[in-house]
Amino acid sequence: MSDDESCSAKARPKRRRARLPLPPISIREMKIEDVHEVFELGQKLFTAEKLPTLYRSWDDHELAQLFSSEAENCLVAECGDRIIGFALGRVMEKPHSAWKYGWLLWLGVDTAHKRRGVARRLVNQLTERFLQKEARIMLVDTDEDNHEALAFFRRCGFGQEIKHVYLSRNLDDYPKKNGADH
Repeated sequence: MSDDESCSAKARPKRRRARLPLPPISIREMKIEDVHEVFELGQKLFTAEKLPTLYRSWDDHELAQLFSSEAENCLVAECGDRIIGFALGRVMEKPHSAWKYGWLLWLGVDTAHKRRGVARRLVNQLTERFLQKEARIMLVDTDEDNHEALAFFRRCGFGQEIKHVYLSRNLDDYPKKNGADH
């Protein structure tokens, strides 16, 4: 083989492996028996290491309370017999306002199923539910350093970004006085 032939052989593009067809994914309303699996998935996704400035923490109490009060706005993505994602929302009404707001509180997709349209399908179905309840605005929040989430929400049509400042105070060092006012 000549040098020219060996160079041309190296220059040939590599063949891509054909992607295996994805198993069907269904989106449905969360059931009571899903709560534990949704909680476990959230535990893997919403960690202090990955999201150190998350101002709300993922906990079983919030999940249970949200499910008991807003079950119709708690959706899961299922692949086979496994939950691979969820969207948890709430409809809010402000006093003295005719407007209703849909708030996407938690959105999570198993890392093995990211970039397959699962999150978009969850958001779209939750949006439809908010519209049925006559919500006029849909809200979502995320950390300003969560660039992946920001890009995703922008692609979904969210905008009008407003910066919020959350402050914290370590109360371990706060002087304690026998229950009296300070």
